[in-house]
Amino acid sequence: MRRQNQSMITEFILIGFSNLGDLQILLFFLFLLVYLTTLMANATIMTVIRLDRTLHTPMYFFLFVLSCSETCYTLVIVPKMLTNLLSTSQTISFPACAAQLYFFVGLACTNCFLIAVMGYDRYVAICNPLNYTLVVSRATCVQLVLASSCCGFLISVVVNVLVFSVPFCASNRINHFFCDIFPVIKLGCTDTNVKEMVIFFLSILVLLVPLVLIFISYVFIVSTILKIASAEGQRKAFATCASHLTVVIVHYGCASFIYLRPTSLYSSEKDRLVAVTYTVITPLLNPLVYTLRNKEVKTALSKVLSRYSFPKTV
Repeated sequence: MRRQNQSMITEFILIGFSNLGDLQILLFFLFLLVYLTTLMANATIMTVIRLDRTLHTPMYFFLFVLSCSETCYTLVIVPKMLTNLLSTSQTISFPACAAQLYFFVGLACTNCFLIAVMGYDRYVAICNPLNYTLVVSRATCVQLVLASSCCGFLISVVVNVLVFSVPFCASNRINHFFCDIFPVIKLGCTDTNVKEMVIFFLSILVLLVPLVLIFISYVFIVSTILKIASAEGQRKAFATCASHLTVVIVHYGCASFIYLRPTSLYSSEKDRLVAVTYTVITPLLNPLVYTLRNKEVKTALSKVLSRYSFPKTV
């Protein structure tokens, strides 16, 4: 009888920003503006990479895939969040919650691996430039992207099974604006310590292992750059890595703050603010960083805009 009572929840309530009252309307327009800008920025960078042949290189292939993944990532979270900001009913069905968590974790893990792959690409380009096209061939690029996606969504399957195999009986109110791992698993009415330890181990695998590999890559990169005789050569070499390093710091910094700690330290208000950063702000930051700090992308963007805005007259 107790077992039956533990599995009756068919929907969850996303508390989100309901405690902010009328400020939710202001948040709606603010988040909508950021979201539309994110979609436009990612669409622009993907279009430019696709149309300009000078950007048909491994580095920009990975950037194209990352922008596509980031766009899908925001589609999983932001539309539902915007709807809830204006709606009096903030419910989400059990299957929809599981699907949202699955795609969120899968795409987030994929992005972590992709950023690590981009670090490897910079390592080969700077430390082994003569064999760059041979080592990072088109086939290798596709294989690395597929491996990143497969690993990301395989980890997501494991996380989903761990989270939603917990019996929910105490409450169906998720103290968050989307179905994230810890806010959902905290609703379980059984001991979840083992499951949380497994999720913590997976977080280390997804966040720390790629970060360590990126760090090792940049140790070799910096060592190689310092051996370049001219200051101009060093500057250009560092410039090719600046955008990637900025994305690494922001992406891994926010995610590590949330997922590399015990659930006992979970703070709904503070973590909700950080979650806004990595679900709303970071997907906008990536294309802006690669556009504003990258001379090749800015040049290609100017060429594409001039080509289609001012067509040649016969």
